[in-house]
Formats: sequence, structure tokens, C-alpha cells
Amino acid sequence: MENIQALKQRFGIIGNDIHLNRALEKAVRVAPTDISVLVTGESGVGKENIPKIVHSLSHRKHAKYIAVNCGAIPEGTIDSELFGHEKGAFTGATQDRKGYFEVADGGTIFLDEVGELPLTTQVRLLRVLENGEFIKVGSSKVLKTNVRIVAATNVNMQDAINKEKFREDLYYRLSTVEIHLPALRDRNEDIHLLFRKFAADFAQKYRMPSIRLDENAVAILLNYRFPGNIRQLKNLAEQISVIEEERVVSAQKLQHYLPNNKGNFPAVVGSKKENDFSTERDIMYKILFDMRNDINDLKKLTLDLMRNGNIEEVQEENHHLLEKIYSNKELKDSDIEVMNIPQNSSTDKDYDFIETIEEDESLSLQEKEIEMIKKSLEKNNNKRKLAAKELGISERTLYRKIKQYDL
Repeated sequence: MENIQALKQRFGIIGNDIHLNRALEKAVRVAPTDISVLVTGESGVGKENIPKIVHSLSHRKHAKYIAVNCGAIPEGTIDSELFGHEKGAFTGATQDRKGYFEVADGGTIFLDEVGELPLTTQVRLLRVLENGEFIKVGSSKVLKTNVRIVAATNVNMQDAINKEKFREDLYYRLSTVEIHLPALRDRNEDIHLLFRKFAADFAQKYRMPSIRLDENAVAILLNYRFPGNIRQLKNLAEQISVIEEERVVSAQKLQHYLPNNKGNFPAVVGSKKENDFSTERDIMYKILFDMRNDINDLKKLTLDLMRNGNIEEVQEENHHLLEKIYSNKELKDSDIEVMNIPQNSSTDKDYDFIETIEEDESLSLQEKEIEMIKKSLEKNNNKRKLAAKELGISERTLYRKIKQYDL
């Protein structure tokens, strides 16, 4: 069995992570056999290296090795690409064409992004895996092929099966041996090692001194999540190598090249400041929500008055509600009338002295919109630009509303 370190040097694999070494060991062990292999892992982790290792260490190493990106081939032509077609099978088929399975007979086919295959193509692929038979598009003749299939995917296959986007029987045929490659963020000790390797490669390519990171920059690099994995790290090293004049990169400079460098948390899309409305609908929603909250506060205040009857005590206990509902001036200028509640009334029954009033839930959005526009125009001395900015709508929309409501 080939030594793992020698294998890494041969295929240019950098890193000493235990999970990476385990994946390479599995690839070496399974290579001499003809069983199918499924390589899993996120995009950019280097899944394409595994099928090359498997092919080069197998008895098929002198035969053809073909890599096919299933996600890059249109659904209408993928059957023709994989299995070939007869002349006249469809518009543009001016001659017979051999498919990849026929060309690679005796060798290995690497099906990258196999999770993107259409269901009809999955049925054809399942037949190849079961008995090595396939039929060209537009033909009825059964052909035989002897190929080894190594597939790779970055999607969750169980989810795809549950959503009926991938056949369960095909999944078990492909994943006789499953090799998982870890994400770069799970190979913390390898991140700086890979960065230095890429920096040295680009220094040689562009004939310039190699860049290096100071201690603080290294700490930031190791704490970054790298959603694009090794591919993203390689692009980062190339950007810095070409753009930065200083060969020693500080933490501050490195942060400019890392997306979302203020923290590795999901970005909040479309976040707004309070009362910053982007649409007219938001204005209406805000008004309705505020009115509903005010009504609930008034209900609570009224109930406290009815149960207690002591205006001073109620004012003291609900001071925050009064300030919220009324301004300070309104509180000073207004008198609150307290109803005298009969002492013999029971709290267990409905209040017999209160008249039942049907609550009018209908709210005219148009009236509220007109009221908001009028108040904003008065506040900004009829300057439409300032009023539109305050309302969170464009000046053109405000002008249209003014004409529509004849304000």
C-alpha cells in the first residue's frame, strides 16, 4: 500500500488533518477493487482528487479516465453526452456519437455533482451500475460497458431522497464505499499551511516575493469559517499576492479581503433602522401595529381604573402607559374622569352598569395614509423631498400621492 505522505506529494495534497488522512486511507484501500465510490463534502474541499487517486492505484490506470460535471450539462443533452446517440435521434444529430460510458470502456468515469442528474438519467445510470448495459439515445440496441464509477456530490443525499429528487436505490448503488472530505474550517491546523503553499506558488508564478501574515493576521485567518473552503483560500492568497505591495500582511489589511469580516455570523439582509420604511405597505403596517398596541394599553388602563377606582394610585402604577399613550403636555392639560363603581357589583359577573359597545375594527388605510402625508408635509414646511425621506418613499411617489388625494 502506498504511503499516505508519498500519496500527498504525488497529488499535491497539503495537510495533516486526521479526517483528511482517513479519507485518503479509504481511497487507497478501495482503489484495487471495482466497487463504486461516492465522495461527499462541501464545494471547494477538493473532492476531485479522490477519483484520480482511485483510478491511478487501480488496475484500470492505463485505461481512460473521464471526469464529467453533471451539473454543467443541460438536462436535454445529458443522456446523449453520457450514453451517446444515433444519427437522426433528435434535431442536430447529424451523425452517430459515442457517449462517455462507451469511450471510457475499461476505465473510470468520475461523475461530479451527481446529485444534479435528472431522474430519467438516474434510471439509465442505475442500469449501468447493475449490469453494465446502456442504450444510446434514438437506438434500441443494448450495449455493454465495463467502467468503474466514482461519483461526488456536495448536497445532502438523504434530503434529496426525501424530496424525491434522487433515487434511493441509485444512492445505495453509488455509495458502496462513501468517502467524506472535511470542510476547511474543520482542518484548523492546515489553514495556515495551505495559505503559505498557495502564497509560494503565486510568488513563483508572478515572479515576486512571497507574502506572509503577521501573528494577528494568522489568528484572524484561523478563526474565519471559509464557506468556499480551499478554493476560497486559494483565491484569497492570489488576491493578496497581486494587490498588496507590502509582503508582510497585517490583520487590518487581511480583514479587507475577508467577506463579512466583522464576525462570522449570517448577514441580516434588508435590515432597517427603526421607523425606516422602504415601502408604503410598511407605513400602513406600522400604523396598524401602533394603533393595536395603544388600544391594548388603553384596555389595561381602563380595567385598572374600573377595578381600583383610585385615580392617583392608577396613575402611579401605570405611569409608563400614560406617558406612552399621551404626551406630557396632554397629561397636564387633560383631566381623567373616574367612574364610580357600585360597591355591590361582583367581579365574577359582567359589569352590569357598562354599556356594551361594538368595537369598530374597520380602519381606512387611505385615511391614515393621507393623515401621515399631511403631518409630514406640515412638519417639513411643505418640502416634498424631506417629507418623502421621512416617510421612506420616493419623492416621485409622494408627488403622485399628493395629486391623487388632492392635498
